[in-house]
Amino acid sequence: MNNVIKIVLAILFFLCLVDMPYGYYQFVRFSGLVGFAVLAYQAHEQGRQTEMIIYAGLALLFQPFFKIALGRQIWNVVDVVVGIGLLISIFMKPKESPR
Repeated sequence: MNNVIKIVLAILFFLCLVDMPYGYYQFVRFSGLVGFAVLAYQAHEQGRQTEMIIYAGLALLFQPFFKIALGRQIWNVVDVVVGIGLLISIFMKPKESPR
């Protein structure tokens, strides 16, 4: 399930590079909030605190309620970096953490 969320989010972020209607970006922000919140919760349940903090931070960055105005160019960089990071994280095996 994690990998599906990561792939869908990565695709949504990469599509932000194309000129889309404003509603699409709102949808991406809401999807990012929900997707990263789910990933943060699952990381927490598995005892992976660093991942949980990263995903929670990304959920806050992409949340649509209190927008962070970075400008289109910076958001494009953020979208690409986060999308690539999500795809890379699919192939990385998480370290076992003591519980």
